[in-house]
Amino acid sequence: MTISDGKSDPGGDDRDSEIAKETELVFLRNRVKELEVENAKLLSQVSSCQCQQMEVKHDRSVSDSSSLVRRRRVRKGDKNSIPSHLISKRYVALKIMYFGKRFYGFSAEAQMEPSIESEVFKALERTRLLVGDKKDSCYSRCGRTDKGVSSTGQVIALFLRSRLKSPPGDSKAQVNGKTGERPEYDYVRVLNRALPDDIRVIGWSPAPVDFHARFSCYAREYKYFFWRQNLNLSAMDIAGKKFIGEHDFRNFCKMDVANVHCYTRRVTFFEVSPCQNSHEGDQLCTFTMRGSAFLWHQIRCMVAVLFMIGQGVESVDVIDTLLDTKKTPRKPQYLLASEIPLVLRTCEFENVDFKCSPGAAESLRSHFKNESLTYQLESVIYQEALRNCLPLSNVSTEESSCSDIEKKKKRAEHVPLLSRPTEPSYEERAAKLKPRKQETCHV
Repeated sequence: MTISDGKSDPGGDDRDSEIAKETELVFLRNRVKELEVENAKLLSQVSSCQCQQMEVKHDRSVSDSSSLVRRRRVRKGDKNSIPSHLISKRYVALKIMYFGKRFYGFSAEAQMEPSIESEVFKALERTRLLVGDKKDSCYSRCGRTDKGVSSTGQVIALFLRSRLKSPPGDSKAQVNGKTGERPEYDYVRVLNRALPDDIRVIGWSPAPVDFHARFSCYAREYKYFFWRQNLNLSAMDIAGKKFIGEHDFRNFCKMDVANVHCYTRRVTFFEVSPCQNSHEGDQLCTFTMRGSAFLWHQIRCMVAVLFMIGQGVESVDVIDTLLDTKKTPRKPQYLLASEIPLVLRTCEFENVDFKCSPGAAESLRSHFKNESLTYQLESVIYQEALRNCLPLSNVSTEESSCSDIEKKKKRAEHVPLLSRPTEPSYEERAAKLKPRKQETCHV
């Protein structure tokens, strides 16, 4: 989930100092953005300083041929290698789809492999679209999805090799795509030939040099798929609508007090709706949630509580109680909803128009269709196994009655959320963190 810093909680005699800290934090954020813009402009100026002869040489290393990813890498010190400052670059936003089941999340920083980010950068290096290294590329990402979570609209931004021919410092030419006589590289087609089957680039867009994939995003939309079974969709919809608006979601997330001090987020849309898919009379449904940003595990916590409401073991009013952090300062302990059905559907930006060539678009459609058919064939195997299970008529009456008793016991064992053991509050976590910071400073 996307994690961001924010304002500290108001109250007490420390309010003035907290406001001062917040003001200073806002100033520092703005200054960082200014420095990023200035750095990007300098990089664009440097990247435009190349001659036609150099461009012809490095153009040959990026092509749409099928042998693209099999070409050997130019080694350091090779006499044919081109200094990075002589290679033409442009700032580009890429829209990425991935099926997250086999990945340890999007970010490569957790040092758990494979990650989506590491696979993307391997493809960028293999296709020689990446000039220099990751640090030189002004790389940014819209969000850090967890292990197992998928996306159909993740966005990253970075400098990539380009056919751009514009005067130094002409950032408008970069955005408008003035590339001379030849068209720009087909980033979608080139990268998809180097990526694994469960990751695809589905669009690219020129981006202004002050664009940031995280901070420029004004809305993120998630979907969570589930089978209806015996859930009360009406109660879940009423409860879910209570999330809309600006609330403190500390009881619906995993707190990271070292980096996040404000747990207030704005949810702008919530809906429970049936999907077109069904299986043996059971309807596939989805939660759709939209907001400017979400906390770590926020969606999965919200869904976990909604399932309890749908099962009838919690009331709709429990949402109001958990959102009232004065009344409920400590989060009750409960299990997260599964990560597999969660999808980051889209990230929205102003003045960013993603595009894809007709050839690349046709290849994408064919790829997604084939992958979908493959997973449907795998599903058939499990359905066949289900048919080959022993019929219920072969189960003895005694075993059947024992099974019914066990089910009733499990239902009776549900402990109301507000009666469960609780996690430490934000204030308690922060108080424990301060001595550790002081010890680190002394060291």
